[in-house]
Amino acid sequence: MTDALARFLGGPPLSVLARLLMLSLIVGALLMWLEIHPADILDNVERLFRRLWNLGFGAVRVVLEYVIAGAVIVVPIWLVLRLLNVGRSPR
Repeated sequence: MTDALARFLGGPPLSVLARLLMLSLIVGALLMWLEIHPADILDNVERLFRRLWNLGFGAVRVVLEYVIAGAVIVVPIWLVLRLLNVGRSPR
């Protein structure tokens, strides 16, 4: 059970928790520096879903625009992380 949990989490639970806390602290500090608060993020997500609901079938175009905008950031970061892990052995 513990091995399955560690495999699912990507490492020992306490280690993963420590890494998540440190990453959350760094991202949280960056967001606060940019003056982006958690309530703003939740409000924007709610507004997104409300806009999608109101747009109906026109929402497909809006969703694609959001996906493309996000992919501009996510895909290069993912690619760099994958390239950095090429030489490492799997856990």
